[in-house]
Amino acid sequence: MNKSDVVIPKGMEGFYDHYHFAPAVKDRDRLFCAGMIGLDPDGNAVKDPEGQFTQAFESLKAVLAAAGSSFADVVEMTTFHVGLQAHMQLFMKVKDRFLMAPYPAWTGIGVSELGVPGALVEIKLTARLHS
Repeated sequence: MNKSDVVIPKGMEGFYDHYHFAPAVKDRDRLFCAGMIGLDPDGNAVKDPEGQFTQAFESLKAVLAAAGSSFADVVEMTTFHVGLQAHMQLFMKVKDRFLMAPYPAWTGIGVSELGVPGALVEIKLTARLHS
């Protein structure tokens, strides 16, 4: 992998510098986005579930845009949920604001915890890149 394959949107440099992972990596005609959690400016999980889900998608929107892609290019989404059943309907409502038909493949997985206290979802995407 070359450094030029790494996608780091403005404001996400800390992920790469401090936690040693790229927000996304280009591989030929695909973009692999790291999982995103809805964080506030201080790096804490947004307390309101709808706000947290929205912020996670907004962060992914910035990653996609930095690579020249959009949600229309997403081919696969994997989501990791704390309290999967309790928040699924609200999550789907927020998801549908960002992802339109034709919908990508989606796998939702229930987990006991995520890497940030209070986080309810982590969203990972794979998207097409345009030449």
